[in-house]
Amino acid sequence: MADLFERLLKNYGPLGQHRERAHGYFAFPKLEGEIGTRMKFRGKDMIVWSLNNYLGLANHPEVRKADADAAAEFGLALPMGARMMSGNSNYHEQLERELAAFEGKEDAILLNFGYQGMVSLIDVLVSRHDVIVYDAESHACIIDGVRLHPGHRFVFKHNDVADCEKQLQRATALVEKQGQGGILVITEGVFGMAGDQGLLKEIVALKSKFQFRLLVDDAHGFGTLGKTGAGAGEEQGVQDQIDLYFSTFAKSMASIGAFIAGDKAIIDYVRYNIRSQIFAKSLPMPLVIGNLKRLELLKTQPSLKAKLWENALKLQNGLKERGFDIGKTDSVVTPVYMKGGVEEATAMVMDLRENYNIFCSIVVYPVIPKGHIIYRLIPTAVHTDADIEATLVAFEETKKKLDAGAYKVEAIPDMAESK
Repeated sequence: MADLFERLLKNYGPLGQHRERAHGYFAFPKLEGEIGTRMKFRGKDMIVWSLNNYLGLANHPEVRKADADAAAEFGLALPMGARMMSGNSNYHEQLERELAAFEGKEDAILLNFGYQGMVSLIDVLVSRHDVIVYDAESHACIIDGVRLHPGHRFVFKHNDVADCEKQLQRATALVEKQGQGGILVITEGVFGMAGDQGLLKEIVALKSKFQFRLLVDDAHGFGTLGKTGAGAGEEQGVQDQIDLYFSTFAKSMASIGAFIAGDKAIIDYVRYNIRSQIFAKSLPMPLVIGNLKRLELLKTQPSLKAKLWENALKLQNGLKERGFDIGKTDSVVTPVYMKGGVEEATAMVMDLRENYNIFCSIVVYPVIPKGHIIYRLIPTAVHTDADIEATLVAFEETKKKLDAGAYKVEAIPDMAESK
């Protein structure tokens, strides 16, 4: 019999194999100082494009005061226990009511975390006789929830409505053959890597041909899209036809937690059956009260979303004017696609950080195919014109170096030892 740990230590995985050289620089970096567009990395001031702080609420004075006042009054322990047993409060229920109203739904349920919540939501919705149809580029929380499903699942090509219809035909035939079960379609309001919106309007139109329920993960659309900021469903005019609307507080709200909104009857079912909440401690009071303040600002200060979009379009248009490929993004998420290997990507990141003071996230193989590099820039309402201009100059100059082969190196530098 093999030793379990021995097997694990022989293969740390595609990312873990670089841990000793990459830790603290390319992986698990430490940004220090007040949350904002300018922070310190290894003692140097950086313009930061890697924080999901879309509306700039992380350090908003009203938010900071609400967080601090709630912590002083209640501490982090209250309420004790799971919501169902002893951890409920008027504030938790108030936040659920306000979220439901904001999203145009009858009811909502709070979740401790977005990732955990989505995995558990999928588990509670489907049985072994049900079939899941989902987008190929869904977030990891959806993929992991689907993987735990004991029944059948069919994946459709990313934002390909024709293929979605094909998979719905397969799912419908299977359910009819079984004589029992239903169909759950899962997609996203905004895909966090590429920034393109899910084709919600087109998928909803398929309800005229097929019987299914629609679950939308709108982590990046909540607060950034739609007239009021209610998300991609509002943006596309189909919010009332989304059966379950899911989002997290970790993006526009710059906080912790998540929620599901929908018809009261199904939310009640989820509330009494979702294991990740039944068997977990309730969200601490400071987080709940802080999220009430964040939601209030999101609703009453549309200038935050307007400024976010102003900055996002300045950044995106500036990149396009300089010949960069930013794909098909129609959200504030700003990917920058380039050609190159892992070695070139890491050298380019180092140049941006060490010589241009630009900190942004990069994605390479094995997350995407070999030979490709994706920078993902996250604009916020608090970025300045100076931040944007300095970043555009840095990208233009480093792109010339990349194209000239200046970043071709033999191995990833051992940044862990150069601290």
